[in-house]
Amino acid sequence: MEKVSIHEIELDRCNSCNGIWFDEYELADFKRMEGSESVDIGDSSVGKEQNKNDLINCPKCTTRMIRMVDAKQSHIWFEHCTVCGGNFLDAGEFRDLMKEDWLDHFKALITPERN
Repeated sequence: MEKVSIHEIELDRCNSCNGIWFDEYELADFKRMEGSESVDIGDSSVGKEQNKNDLINCPKCTTRMIRMVDAKQSHIWFEHCTVCGGNFLDAGEFRDLMKEDWLDHFKALITPERN
């Protein structure tokens, strides 16, 4: 992992696959930050290939992470650590997460909320 800074906030990016590690709460913070998608320099086709690997250990605490699906964009799968609260997004996933389009909003309107 290499340290990457954007707007004076530091996060970690994998040297080999360009996936991004967000410590607890960082993902929500970066989603609100304009221009933060520039930190995701990875090839989304490489990221999609990584979705086949669902046995990933947390880079911070080594706990086996669980697969999560974004509530608004169900095509985005990412890994979440239930111990330290961090999230790992494969190459291209954060960039995709930042660009919700009209179809994503339409799906949210017609999909019933789960309680």
